[in-house]
Amino acid sequence: MAIFAIQAYEGVMSTMNISLPDTLKTFVDQQVAARGYGSSSEYVRDLIRKDGDREQLRGLLLDGARSAPAAPADAAYFDRLRARISR
Repeated sequence: MAIFAIQAYEGVMSTMNISLPDTLKTFVDQQVAARGYGSSSEYVRDLIRKDGDREQLRGLLLDGARSAPAAPADAAYFDRLRARISR
């Protein structure tokens, strides 16, 4: 994800309370401990960021799938790229 998008997530903080069954609370606590998060809030924020990244990637993939076919990316294609860069 672009740095701008990450910074947008890390602006002013608001509070959100959620209710979890004991099994999910235990799971979150285990993930916080095992993965080195400082708190359950940090863990949940990371999950939300990753979900946003997945959504963005999905959009890019769908845009690519809808786009017109391009020239094959074979050895000649990469040779042309290298030639353009080395000029």
